[in-house]
Amino acid sequence: MSAKNIIFFVLLLFIPVSLAAHFLEWGDLIVFITAGLAILPLAAWMGTATEEIAVVVGPTLGGLLNATFGNATELIIALVALKAGLVNVVKASITGSIISNLLLVMGLSMFLGGIRHKEQTFQPIVARVNASSMNLAVIAILLPTAMNYTSQGIGEKTVQDLSLAVAVVLILVYALTLLFSMKTHAYLYDVGVAEVEAQVEESSHAKPNVLLWSGVLLVCTLLVAVESEMLVDTLEVATSQLGLSALFTGVILVPIVGNAAEHATAVTVAMKDKMDLSVSVAVGSSMQIALFVAPVLVIAGWFFGQPMDLDFNPFELVAVAVSVLIANSISSDGKSNWLEGTLLLAAYTVLGFAFYFHPVIESIG
Repeated sequence: MSAKNIIFFVLLLFIPVSLAAHFLEWGDLIVFITAGLAILPLAAWMGTATEEIAVVVGPTLGGLLNATFGNATELIIALVALKAGLVNVVKASITGSIISNLLLVMGLSMFLGGIRHKEQTFQPIVARVNASSMNLAVIAILLPTAMNYTSQGIGEKTVQDLSLAVAVVLILVYALTLLFSMKTHAYLYDVGVAEVEAQVEESSHAKPNVLLWSGVLLVCTLLVAVESEMLVDTLEVATSQLGLSALFTGVILVPIVGNAAEHATAVTVAMKDKMDLSVSVAVGSSMQIALFVAPVLVIAGWFFGQPMDLDFNPFELVAVAVSVLIANSISSDGKSNWLEGTLLLAAYTVLGFAFYFHPVIESIG
């Protein structure tokens, strides 16, 4: 068993601990920390279950399943937070997910993979297609904010209506990217698919039990929902006790909890010199957040009666635009090394400091 799996097995112990902390009222901070730690292994098991089911149902359905459940953990956390009225935290988690995948995950992958293998390669055309999709996402979330800041006396309903229209367009684009990657131009992604299949063959020659893994997926999804409820309920009190702002929590902490399993997968495969798959996981996750999760949350906010729109904090938009710019420029040549990974990690660290000190800047201003 790998070190990663051992760590996730140990972290499963935090599920009963977090439940005990909640029901025995050990305090919001304890519940917040233990619930966050409990979500990590559940997200990993959800990912494993999805991959196992995908092996049996075939590449097309399997790809769709992976695309649907790729960010399920984070979507559940965001939906719970949205229902609780923590709209700013939800918006921050969207931008934070894009930033962490493009800078932290890809940076760690390139850095650790580059130390072990000096220079690594991946499909440059896939990187360019992904870059174009991310550029569209930046434009889509920039326009409602720009309209709000450049128009006098604009109503909240107008911004929401625009956001809903943009959300529908983004979901359609996401569906087209799935069609592109799984059907019309699937050959561009054959390397990543072949690597996944090779991993499955290495681990087991027998076909996975679909019923068993479907049950695992269902149980993990339900437990993630329960843990997310506890995490969100204690978020405001716990983060204030830690001296953290809602902005920093949403941008930095929530995405790390929700995406930890994917982060570990991307770094692990990069160290095995499978950078195609690593970049696919990191950039693909960012695309899914921008083109699917964010629009779904806008539509869900409309159903919940919560004013969720795409009018983001300008500071968050700058951070997303910078992240997309540097990630696109580094990945455009289809090659990576440890220095490029360091540059991405440095960018993430600088943005992390900026978000940490942002409330201080606001209060002085």
